[in-house]
Amino acid sequence: MATTPRSGSQPHGTQPASATPSARGAVERAEAVLVEQYPRLVRLAYLTLPTSLGRHTRVLLAHRAVQQALPRAGCGRDPGAPGGTLEELRVRVLRAALAPTGSARGLPARTGWLPAPPFVWGLRLWPPAGGIDEAAELLGAAPGPVRAAFVLHRLDGLAEEDVTRLLGAAGAAGPEEAVREARAVAPGAPLPAALLNPGFDASVVSARPTDLLRRRRRVRAAWAAAVVAVLVAGVLVAGGSPPRGQAVPAAGAVAAGVLDPARLARVPAEAWADTARVDFTAWPARGGRTADRALLTRALGAWSARPGGVRTTAAPGTTADPPAHPPHLLYAGNVSGDPGATAVVLLLDAEGDRVARYTESAGGPRGTRTLDVARTDEAGVTTAAALTLTRTADGTAARYLLAPWIASAGTRDLLRATDTARPLTVAADGVTAAVPVPSGSGGCGAWPVVELTSSARIVEKHSFVLTDLGTLTPVHLTYTPLPDGPGAVPARQPREATGTAARAAWAAGACGLRTLGGGGGGSGVRAVNVWDFADSDLPDGAGRAVWSCTRASGWAGPGDVLVQLRPPSGPPQEVARARSTAACGRFGQHLLAGTRWRSPAGRWYLLAAGSREVTAVTASGAVRAETGGRSLVAPVGAAGAPVSLTARLASGARITALDGGTGGRD
Repeated sequence: MATTPRSGSQPHGTQPASATPSARGAVERAEAVLVEQYPRLVRLAYLTLPTSLGRHTRVLLAHRAVQQALPRAGCGRDPGAPGGTLEELRVRVLRAALAPTGSARGLPARTGWLPAPPFVWGLRLWPPAGGIDEAAELLGAAPGPVRAAFVLHRLDGLAEEDVTRLLGAAGAAGPEEAVREARAVAPGAPLPAALLNPGFDASVVSARPTDLLRRRRRVRAAWAAAVVAVLVAGVLVAGGSPPRGQAVPAAGAVAAGVLDPARLARVPAEAWADTARVDFTAWPARGGRTADRALLTRALGAWSARPGGVRTTAAPGTTADPPAHPPHLLYAGNVSGDPGATAVVLLLDAEGDRVARYTESAGGPRGTRTLDVARTDEAGVTTAAALTLTRTADGTAARYLLAPWIASAGTRDLLRATDTARPLTVAADGVTAAVPVPSGSGGCGAWPVVELTSSARIVEKHSFVLTDLGTLTPVHLTYTPLPDGPGAVPARQPREATGTAARAAWAAGACGLRTLGGGGGGSGVRAVNVWDFADSDLPDGAGRAVWSCTRASGWAGPGDVLVQLRPPSGPPQEVARARSTAACGRFGQHLLAGTRWRSPAGRWYLLAAGSREVTAVTASGAVRAETGGRSLVAPVGAAGAPVSLTARLASGARITALDGGTGGRD
């Protein structure tokens, strides 16, 4: 379905009687340009809008932004825009697309207020297949100005100074920095071929109906809710307010049928093999108590009505608010298969961005009850591969529910690079046997992990590693190897932590996981990657060391990093730490770090190294030295006086060391 503006169809096309002929002519020329450039402007708006809005909402907002970019006849040209009609339209489109993130001029920063999209009832809209969503995935969670700069420069072919001017006119903060960051977004990755096809039309969309049966049920529920509301109002008028300790669900929740187990969404058992969206939304309902209406009612009530006696926790950046629509049922059962054992219910928010785990002890509603809520937005084959069902009382073991696409499972010790995976027993409903988890104490004699293999029906020969950091969602472990060679070579992408080099890197740094992401229990960590960003020769013939940066990325976006120096023998040496940073991630690919190091001969040195695009390193302060490569070695005194480190990139830009310098770290 192609959506293009029609002359006079928008409010902006209505011209006031006082408009001069020249003003009307300017609007008509702008309309002609808008119609001609409509697909490119829609593409700009769609890719600039944050991915958290979802494809359907972004499609509607993109068309709205472009169609409302037509100036009014009596308003003249936009004084904040550069000269030229197309430029003015681009500025207006950018201003509308950046507004949701608070980046546009005239909006309070971080307000969180989104413009209301056009409403389309009964249909879900998608952008054209291929191309535009590949570019959106390439941009990941980059800020709006960076996304806009990428589109204008890489796709529309504008010069960087023109992009900077357009972003500035649209009110984006730091347009120069946005252009620099956009240049660093996967510079070696080829652009999607569909986007470069002259016949590609970003304004073409696909339409599918929403869930027809669910829609019919909701209409009936709305009528029923209206009757209930009238009855409840009559009862309240007659008998006063309910007792203070009684949980009263919101009227909206009742209208949506959130508390009704019959309205829980249930996915067919083989749905995961016939969809391109392989995440928690493809999980079927499993467990021996999926038909237990009483248990499901208590679980839904714990999440939606908030009764007393239920201990509720939510991961950082996650709300425990009730779902707006009936959730998906993922699991309901007694974990050990024993009628007196702990009962667990797993529910997925209908929006697909939260999962809730309800548990109750053998005492049922009179026993211990808990509700844990965690984020799951943008989950995939690996990050939606397992959920934690229960833990032992002493916290030494856990049972997991595996995704339906997992073909085999095993366990191994991450601290032993040559350790082979031992088979893990998995029941027919996807529940694993009890699995040892990393110790919560200070010791680190072992680090158990789970190694899973995906079904060949979705991906061939794909194994990956998950570890337990005390959360509802196990953490995906990956590894990024050393650069291919010197110079500004293309960045290497993270890969699974199953190869020889990955095992060696993780064996050296696994114990550092306990201190990343807020220390485990409530961390909300999604994935952890070890990036070997440099290697260098150690002085006094001590061999060759590897510099690594371990990044724990949270579901909310920011992450914690730990930089270490791994000598050829002995434990790694901590170099630097940072919290809530983009460093060592997709949008923090430039890194410089340094530390003081004592050689086997007893002499002290300043060591520094940079990532692949570093061409020179300079030390100042207690040590003054410079090198023309990616690593620096200089003698230093044992006193540990502070040293400042800077590096020059291939682009000419300069960066500083991650911790702002280096001091006395023995």
